[in-house]
This record gives sequence, structure tokens and C-alpha cells, in this order.
Amino acid sequence: MKLNFYSYNLELKNTFTISHASRDFQPTLIVALSDGEYTGYGEAAATSYYGVSVERMQADIQKIEPLILENIDLEPEELWELTQPHLKGNPFALCALDIAMHDLHGKRNKLPLYELWGLELKDYPLTNYTIGIDSVEKMIQKIKEFPWPLYKIKLGTEDDLGLIRELRKHTDAVFRVDANAAWTATQAIANAKVLKDLNVEFLEQPLKANDWAGMEKVYKESVLPVIADESCIEESDVEKCAGYFHGVNIKLTKCGGLTPGKRMILKAKSLGLKTMVGCMTESTVGISAIAQLLPLLDYVDMDGGLLIKNDIADGVKVYDEKVHFPNRNGTGVELYQ
Repeated sequence: MKLNFYSYNLELKNTFTISHASRDFQPTLIVALSDGEYTGYGEAAATSYYGVSVERMQADIQKIEPLILENIDLEPEELWELTQPHLKGNPFALCALDIAMHDLHGKRNKLPLYELWGLELKDYPLTNYTIGIDSVEKMIQKIKEFPWPLYKIKLGTEDDLGLIRELRKHTDAVFRVDANAAWTATQAIANAKVLKDLNVEFLEQPLKANDWAGMEKVYKESVLPVIADESCIEESDVEKCAGYFHGVNIKLTKCGGLTPGKRMILKAKSLGLKTMVGCMTESTVGISAIAQLLPLLDYVDMDGGLLIKNDIADGVKVYDEKVHFPNRNGTGVELYQ
């Protein structure tokens, strides 16, 4: 029984900017959980915006290492319930551990994780490719460098509509717009009318996470569907979003891993909400975990491996406008040596 940690600084292909930050590198932590025969890998990307560092994640997991190793033979969901009270202040660390346990569980049972869950790889969505905020010229260049049928455009600029109009001149691809909580309700409703004619599919988190009165108005009056992101962090948030959003974007790192993430998806479906899972610019380790949920999703944002120069693992890959699953068990991940 062994618990190992690997930290990496993933180099981004382009400076990535959203409404509150820019970065050229993405620090990430890999958790490797071994039972003596098989090793499961999990990942969580660090983010200063949420006060989460690689060092803090590793330290928090190491504090409960005896508890983890003593219970390594449990089901992943059972281990999650045991460790969550100790890591509830650090869902990113909990996520990395939970993904590692799920990968290990699949390998032990000699099945890909999605098969272990009784899911089939059919009729699942293609990931969008994210274009971060930049000059119009550089955003156009990014689109030309990576032709793709579906882009997520990060907004929160001084002229969001003008930016989308310019980008639209250079591609017929479907756009999704992520305002990162930068708009007011009035702006969102007005912008939606223009954006719908520019082949925008939906708006993601147009308002601040706690502006429920504004979101109720947007939900009722927007001509485009609205998807929650920052308003849907943990399991209890899903039910809150019904009647305020048309769907939810679940981040495994923010909710604490595959165990709560899968429950959130099923809860959203039961409420008639569209389901989406998003990434935090993880490597193929984290992306391969997200991919196991694809048959349950309406939308997905799993382009982390496409955005980095130095991927660290083999596993589920996205290319040629398709998702390619390896012939391996668990999440299908193997770290590059």
C-alpha cells in the first residue's frame, strides 16, 4: 500500500486570460494510490483564485495518509465519505484523491470506469475549445491555429459584443459565451438577443454567483439558455439552480471529485437541468476522469490537454474532432516516464 505525489507545472500554449486573472503555466498535483498490484492516478489543478496550491493539497492529503491506506480496499464512494470530513476545506485535494481511487477501482475490476458504472460510449458531446480573453487579433489567431467546430469564448471585456462580431467573421463554428460573472442582468438579457443571431449556443455564468434575483430575471427573459458555473460549486447548489439556470457546469475539483460530481449530474437531470462538466486546465489525467462521465452529459468542457504544451500522461485524448478512449481499465491513464 502506497501513496505518492507528483507535481508539475503545465506550460500553456497561449497566455490564458479570463475576467479576473492571466497565466502562462498551470501548476497541478498528481496523486498516485497503489495497492501493491495496481496504481490509480488522480489530479487537481492548483489555483490562486481559490487559494489552493500544490503544496497545500499534498500536505492536507498526507495528514490523513494512514486513514487512506487502512481503507484502500473500500469502494471509492465509501473512501470519499471517510475522507471528506477531513478534506472538506480543500475539495481540490479531495478530488485528486477520489479520482485516483476510482482509477484504482476500475483497474482492480478490470473494466473502464464508465463500463463499471453501466454506461455506454454513444451519443456523447464533443468538448468545446476555450479561447481566453486577449486582443481581438490574438483571439482570431488562436481560432485560425486550432480550427474546431465548437468554441467557448471567455468574455468580460469593454466591448464583448464587438469582440464576438469580429470573431464570427473568421469561423462558422458554434460559440459558447462564458462571461465569468462580469455582466448585470440587464446586460445579459440585451446581449443574449445579439449573441443568438451570432450563433451563440448558451451563456455561462453571466452574473455574480450570489445574484439570484438577477438570475431569476435573466432566466425568464434571456433568449439564450443560461448555465451555472460559480453558482453551482457543491452538491447542495444543484437544487438551488433550478428555476434560475437552464443547466449546470460541474467542476470536479470544486465539488470534490467524481463521487459528488456524478451525484450532482444525476440530481440535475432529475430536476430537468442540462448537464455539463468543465475542467480547470488539467492534464490528460484529469481529463480522462471527466471523460468517464460523457454518456451522462449534454455539454462538456474537457479541453485541458489541448491547451497545454507538455502533457504528462497518456489516456483519453481529443483530436480530429473526436474523443479517443484507450484500451485500458479505470480512467485509462498512464503517466509518461
